[in-house]
Amino acid sequence: MNKADRIKRTRVPAVDPKLADRLPPGQALTERFPILHEGEVPVYDMEKWDLKVFGEGVKEVVLTYEQIKQMPQTTIKVDIHCVTRWSRFDNHFTGVKFSDFLKEIGVTPKSKYVMLHADHDYTANIALDDLLKEDVLLAHSFEGEPLTAKHGWPLRLVVPHLYFWKSVKWIRGFEVIDENQPGFWEQNGFHLNADPFKEERFSGEDLPIPEDEWERKDFD
Repeated sequence: MNKADRIKRTRVPAVDPKLADRLPPGQALTERFPILHEGEVPVYDMEKWDLKVFGEGVKEVVLTYEQIKQMPQTTIKVDIHCVTRWSRFDNHFTGVKFSDFLKEIGVTPKSKYVMLHADHDYTANIALDDLLKEDVLLAHSFEGEPLTAKHGWPLRLVVPHLYFWKSVKWIRGFEVIDENQPGFWEQNGFHLNADPFKEERFSGEDLPIPEDEWERKDFD
């Protein structure tokens, strides 16, 4: 049974009506920060680490970690929502806004879509308009401290208005693409768009589904 099917078979949390403006349908509020990912946690030689921007109509740019840390820094306070049905309020991430990042490297994509690339050959698709929202961040720190390795150090994407699988850990590349194409989880039963307030969890028919699998996961 794949992950999407497991989520479809678990219980759906009831949402407190007092939190309905912040807590999407079918989500459970937690103060913990569950750790969920595929594969082993990468180990990096930071002298060899880089981040690439490439693809349709874009001249390839390759950046070091120090170059990214020297860009304008922003701290955001956001709520995050995982497709496995947990949500966590008032999270502080620090890093470079994606819109500032593009300005710093002088890239103006003409296409509407981007494929996100991370280590372990992980991919996720996303619309450029989603990346350009003001609270989308290339984050290196959480709550004033460097990200832990399990939460995506040295760099992760934070896209708080979408389910958190779009907030790719261990980000290594942004590929500009002509047409919207499914990434890793999107090829395995998850929605192309991932708006939590529309419950865009799954591809295919819209099913009422929950997930308490995260309650059995590790936490930081």
